[in-house]
Amino acid sequence: MPRFSANLGFLFSDRPELDRVSAAAIAGFKAVEMHWPYQVPAAAMRDALMQNRLTMLGLNTPVGNAPAGDFGLGALPGREDEFQQAVDQALSYGMEIGADAVHCMAGVVSPDELATAERTFIENLRIAADKAAQAQVTVLIEPINHRDRPGYFLSRVEQAALIIGQVRRSNVKIMFDCYHTQIMQGDLIRRLESHRELIGHVQIAAVPSRAEPDEGEVNYAEICRALDRIGYDGWVGAEYKPRHLTEGGLGWLATWSRDCASSNPDRSRA
Repeated sequence: MPRFSANLGFLFSDRPELDRVSAAAIAGFKAVEMHWPYQVPAAAMRDALMQNRLTMLGLNTPVGNAPAGDFGLGALPGREDEFQQAVDQALSYGMEIGADAVHCMAGVVSPDELATAERTFIENLRIAADKAAQAQVTVLIEPINHRDRPGYFLSRVEQAALIIGQVRRSNVKIMFDCYHTQIMQGDLIRRLESHRELIGHVQIAAVPSRAEPDEGEVNYAEICRALDRIGYDGWVGAEYKPRHLTEGGLGWLATWSRDCASSNPDRSRA
């Protein structure tokens, strides 16, 4: 059974960011990830992580001008300097808190810009990956579904794989979000198998509700078995929107961790 991390952008979101860190530790998580923690001083975040003995896995690059519709900058022609500034901010903050991955967000583009956007994203990722390599950080790119984010440039796993092939940097990987991929493409297990070597992180949530992974159309028990079978040894991020308070919906974690402990008594997997 994989190890599960808490995405503190969604989980425990009824409290301030630093309180979410301690809440995740109390709930039994050993690792966390965040979307945009930049409003919290990095030193304070680092201290909270250390006090709670939590690993910080990763964070996202800033989205740009959110009120104007930005949701990332990596594939936006003409805004390369802004994107690299966002990468620098994410790497600086991430290094101070001990994160080992940065999700470089591609952004929303119009249909007539797709070819130019691809070239822009590839070149931006090359530069970002070289910067990240100096800090021993992985660059993640995530296909995001068009139901939740219409027009997002990167929306399919195979598209991500082709882009990584053109970037030609070994520290660029796919953030395989089962929720987004199920909505756009389905066939999750085959895609996990086909792209195993390119997967840097996995995330889960129920489909279509994006609630706890104990409902909906995806059989996550089978997904977890598939991850074990293909030798995925990374973390699986619980990036879902709780139906109510986070603590009340963690039955899936308790059940899966108990089952795992009975079959792997020497390993802590919560």
